[in-house]
Amino acid sequence: MPRIFGTDGVRGLANGHLTAELALDLSVAAARVLVDRGEYAGPRPIAVVGRDTRISGQFLEHAVVAGLASAGVDVVRLRVLPTPGVAYMTHALGADLGVVISASHNPMPDNGIKFLSRGGLKLDDAVERDIEAHLEMAWERPLGGEVGRVSPYATPVEEYVDHLVSTIHRPLAGLKVVLDCAHGAASGCSPEVFSTAGAEVVVIGADPDGLNINEGYGSTHLENLQAAVLAHGADLGIAHDGDADRCLAVDHEGTVVDGDQIMAIMATTLKDQGKLKDNTLVATVMSNLGLKIAMREAGIEIRETGVGDRYVLEAMRDGGYNLGGEQSGHVIFADHATTGDGVLTGLQIAARVAGTGRTLKDLAGMMTVLPQVLINVKGVDRAAVGHNPAVAAAVLEAEIELGESGRVLLRPSGTEPVVRVMVEAQDQTAADSIARRLADVVQGELALTPHLA
Repeated sequence: MPRIFGTDGVRGLANGHLTAELALDLSVAAARVLVDRGEYAGPRPIAVVGRDTRISGQFLEHAVVAGLASAGVDVVRLRVLPTPGVAYMTHALGADLGVVISASHNPMPDNGIKFLSRGGLKLDDAVERDIEAHLEMAWERPLGGEVGRVSPYATPVEEYVDHLVSTIHRPLAGLKVVLDCAHGAASGCSPEVFSTAGAEVVVIGADPDGLNINEGYGSTHLENLQAAVLAHGADLGIAHDGDADRCLAVDHEGTVVDGDQIMAIMATTLKDQGKLKDNTLVATVMSNLGLKIAMREAGIEIRETGVGDRYVLEAMRDGGYNLGGEQSGHVIFADHATTGDGVLTGLQIAARVAGTGRTLKDLAGMMTVLPQVLINVKGVDRAAVGHNPAVAAAVLEAEIELGESGRVLLRPSGTEPVVRVMVEAQDQTAADSIARRLADVVQGELALTPHLA
């Protein structure tokens, strides 16, 4: 059967691709994997289930809960909680499985289902394949008292807030922070975290109605946050996405501080505190060259991975590193979390500003963001990109032209006939020109249909 899981769980149009029937079947299959492997301590496995604010999350949650309980799993309902909050509660409650119903930064009509293993960790590929295989297996349904129990959990938000606040060691008193919650899962906890930590908080994008998640607010729409920071004279602004596993920031002048800059700030912070494991930061190949330059000057190594926070997490676990992330704002503090946590990231940024007395603009200035151009070349044979002599020659020519002041990355998409051409250079004109030239070569050499535009 074709793969159902993507790079971050199962995601698609709610009630279109992602139906109640599929949600129920996936949950049964996940439960059966748990039962078959015998990886639980009690009489029955225990699962926690949380979701974001999408209206479709309501029926998908019921389907997931029904599937798990029908397969003999006890279910604890966390209701609306950020993805990293579900991961935290999976660990804190000693659950055997965590389930998040969210499509993160995607538009409202989409939704998704993500499974977490014991400890709040993302599933590896082998377990996901096992779940897919169980979708087609016959199974013996538990009867009578063997079916699972379903219960609500009273204080997941409060416990998650307490955990986050415990990660900083000085109050945020004197800071004014604008929080943009994307009308998503952070709406009920992020303002509470920053207020409890002592900041003066202005909140926008925190009126979820089930239909407005990510609409005009959040980490993919920073205009309202920039305007609010300036209007309120705030020290900084923090933007989450729909499930709050990302964080982007805005300084007091309204300038965006992206995930690479955030990682630069936090890597040097941990290094200064003697807490950065092996003086190493984990980042993807798409991180800006400016991050590499800044880290080299700070005496910090960078370990590169493929694109996707799951690959960052794998590298961090394999090497025992405690900080990693992506340009998009997925930042992972392994000392405090098992996945990217936008609320935690925002809190750590604010704590650094408060602790140093420096502005976010000043802190972010340690890294110069080089112009970066990304062109998606469509309708091409992505498998041939690494084997075509003309493409290789064009890349070599571009690399010689750029020298050490820029770089070229050609990356085939894993899901569509697209090759992504990324060029970084010291100035925008050079980056645009070289990227366009390379894209033309890729299009001309690898087109699946001659002269395809």
